[in-house]
Amino acid sequence: MKKIVLLCSAGMSTSMLVKKMQAAAEAENYACEIAAYPMAEAGDKAADADVVLLGPQVSFNLGKVKAQLPGKPVDAIEMRMYGRMDGKGVLACARKLMGE
Repeated sequence: MKKIVLLCSAGMSTSMLVKKMQAAAEAENYACEIAAYPMAEAGDKAADADVVLLGPQVSFNLGKVKAQLPGKPVDAIEMRMYGRMDGKGVLACARKLMGE
């Protein structure tokens, strides 16, 4: 089972996106665990993730997170997808980052 971690500033809107992503994963019969955490917990919570996605509001931390998690696919969620709460699209991006 793949583990997808989203990092954000506070977690309110990102937790809504997680629910949309979980619904998309369920519709696709894709087994995964998706969770959102504050940026401050990146080192602890994202260490065992298969992919890490940053919310647009913390995307300026992309280089820092990549350095903190070497060899792990890390990218920022595109602002338009985030704003539309496009769970299916963000899930597709996560899967592409994992090489699926």
